[in-house]
Amino acid sequence: MKKFDIPEHYRSSIISTIKELRKIRDPRKKDFTSTELDFGPVKFYIARHFGFCYGVENAIEIAYKTVEENPGKRIFLLSEMIHNPGVNADLKRQGINFIMDTEGNHYVQWEKITKDDIVLIPAFGTTIEIEKKLIEMGIPIKQYDTTCPFVEKVWNRAYELGDKEYTVIIHGKHNHEETRATFSHSVRNAKSVIVRDIKETETLAKIILGIFPKEDFYKIFDGKYSEDFNVEKDLEKVGVVNQTTMLASETQEIADLLKRTMIDKHGEQSIKDHFADTRDTLCYATNDNQSATYGLLETNADLAIVVGGYNSSNTSHIVELLEEKFPTYFINNADKILSEKLISHFNFHSKEEITTGNFLPTNEPVKIVLTSGASCPDAYVDEVLNRILSFYENTRSLEEVIESFEQ
Repeated sequence: MKKFDIPEHYRSSIISTIKELRKIRDPRKKDFTSTELDFGPVKFYIARHFGFCYGVENAIEIAYKTVEENPGKRIFLLSEMIHNPGVNADLKRQGINFIMDTEGNHYVQWEKITKDDIVLIPAFGTTIEIEKKLIEMGIPIKQYDTTCPFVEKVWNRAYELGDKEYTVIIHGKHNHEETRATFSHSVRNAKSVIVRDIKETETLAKIILGIFPKEDFYKIFDGKYSEDFNVEKDLEKVGVVNQTTMLASETQEIADLLKRTMIDKHGEQSIKDHFADTRDTLCYATNDNQSATYGLLETNADLAIVVGGYNSSNTSHIVELLEEKFPTYFINNADKILSEKLISHFNFHSKEEITTGNFLPTNEPVKIVLTSGASCPDAYVDEVLNRILSFYENTRSLEEVIESFEQ
């Protein structure tokens, strides 16, 4: 896979070493068990796969090269490059201005932007309407489009489904930038509906089977379906694509449910005429991160720490999985570990930051699961690890721990 030129301060000395050693041992990535780093009084269980993915590194490289190659030019980003506050703050310090927030509210109005300015499209992509707006303004977009290729793969698959007269079911959060973009690209060639989760899909299945009245569709999915949607006609043939940061297992669960629904309605002999297999659109990084998280669940850790942006969808799903077994603390950097007693962390259920005391148990060795989301630099994870280590005496040196891992 391509190596990207990203800022040195995002790279790490600890995590990068572990990742490289695991890659040498398991180049085909068949082993998703965690890596144990034994520092004596504290042990860390490191996920097999986490951190910056291909799409994120590609976007960061393009952004920094754009700044370097265009001195004196005004450079804008449509919205957050990725869902990580540290990375976005770094881009602002480089002189990049943000046009909108993640909800689409403007910081900078369109009339303030000229054809001489540069506008970067973030890794999530953008809507066709905004692409057309930029082109009409005379702003080139191809050179400064950082859309993840795996997101574009989803768009292409949606277009293909439309060619075959399938309705596209999009598994995603309807207000997320990527899902808004995917919906925009999908509706140009196909009827489309957004479902948030398996629960909403169960409701959709009951509408398809006539268990719930068709009128319920327009109320329940208000704002989430394409124009002139006809429930009776447009739910006869379906295929599923997803917001790439959603849980891959839930996307598959949604697809399996809709396939069973079509079998119940039309019979197994004609299923290919009513359901399209779209497993090939699932993002490799989302799949690998999820598999690695299941590997972490096999440990007997005392707690888990997940590092990432609080509005990061893929990171919140990692938290969701880990908190099924461990007390889990979702932080965006090492500064949130206030002391050996206190940690400030994000509760993604209530959408608020809270402070918890005595988060580290008194028993030794303390066993900690440590991982991050796909938009988090490995250096941030290093900082968290070192912050925790600073609370303990007589820890083994990093060199000693790495050496024992290499044996």
